[in-house]
Amino acid sequence: MGKFAKTTRSSSSIASVTCPGCGLLCDDLVIERNVEGNLTVKENGCAKSVSFFERQLVPATPRIKGQTVNLELAIAMACDILHDAKQPFIGGLATDVQGMRSVLSVADLIGATLDHMNSTASIRNTLVVQNSGWQVTTLTEVRNRVDLLVVIGSDIVSLFPRFFERCVWNAESMFGQDTSSREVVYLGGRNLDTSAGISPTGVRPQVLPCDQEQLPEVIAVLRALVSGKELVAGEVAGIKVADLRSLAKRLRASKYSVIVWTAATLDFPHAELAIQNITGLISTLNQTTRSSGLPLGGSDGDISANQVSTWISGYPVRTSYKNGYPEYDPYQFSTAQQLEQNEADALVWISTFNPERLPPNSKIPSIVIGHSDMQLSVEPDVFIPVGVLGIDHKATLFRSDNVVSLPLAKLREASLPSLAEVFTALESGLQGKK
Repeated sequence: MGKFAKTTRSSSSIASVTCPGCGLLCDDLVIERNVEGNLTVKENGCAKSVSFFERQLVPATPRIKGQTVNLELAIAMACDILHDAKQPFIGGLATDVQGMRSVLSVADLIGATLDHMNSTASIRNTLVVQNSGWQVTTLTEVRNRVDLLVVIGSDIVSLFPRFFERCVWNAESMFGQDTSSREVVYLGGRNLDTSAGISPTGVRPQVLPCDQEQLPEVIAVLRALVSGKELVAGEVAGIKVADLRSLAKRLRASKYSVIVWTAATLDFPHAELAIQNITGLISTLNQTTRSSGLPLGGSDGDISANQVSTWISGYPVRTSYKNGYPEYDPYQFSTAQQLEQNEADALVWISTFNPERLPPNSKIPSIVIGHSDMQLSVEPDVFIPVGVLGIDHKATLFRSDNVVSLPLAKLREASLPSLAEVFTALESGLQGKK
């Protein structure tokens, strides 16, 4: 939790603040709050944290078809829409643990189908776990043990700005490792910003570029080389096989290698097969040394949504309660499939962190519950603004590595309800209609 470090007549400085701007959930920020309630990142920030915390306060009230109403009327209208719907759909799901629990309670009550706004990416990882399992590590293990980091298909820092600062080039490790001697290799992608991979002593990372769509072929070759196979070809996807052979040798010699990827950047058909080859490569390495994967995600509460859904229903999101019990289908229950195939007759869209994450276009009755600064091109039937988690309300989120949940502090007095409070009111109203 954040706590007050010092207070003056004009502002307050709050230390140890957790930032939900990305899945790293960096918990060392110092935030200054002025008398109007506006926030400034003073220490340990990044572009994402500045965008999240320094957005100006925007007055907002609930609306019904564009007309300002009070919260009670907006909730009553939303209850009417959901009560009349035969196949309601709840999308977005950008919330925290408590918010997701309240959403699932309502979904069970009305027989709704659910999908997260980031599921198109995260399902690539989920399919691999369900099919063959994997060996993955934590941010703490990376920080303390990694000696060779292989980054697949991205620069990492465009989505997770402080990853190298906090997990690779950290000044200290638990076991006295000289972290500046760590090696970094970028495999795949084009025109990446690899400057974050330069060591504190100035050693530049090795870069083996190729088009994203060719990564499955490249990783398959690397896996074969690690297994001791010989290849006749001189190159694959423009990368010299000799360079891949050298990387395979370094991976086998490493004491603790980590292969990191972000499913969001592996955006090509059947990308889950590339991820499965990564996990197969890691399994092969563990026959003789120690290696782990690190799939990075967690933006917009997607990992928290999947965690809560799995605890309660036994399945990650893309789950439906329409038959009175939870059913899971990673294709049929996607947002695109549900809306494009007219499978839903009412839409609830949830986006509490980022006002730019807008609902998809739809002609069915719609309820938007989200950030007060959302600029909606089409006015929904009901709009209910809620406070920002980690600013206006306390919250709990799961970090990118899935094993650690962190508390988010309340940094100012809230004039808007939390998403959990809104869904609790919706549940009460819907139960009264049964």
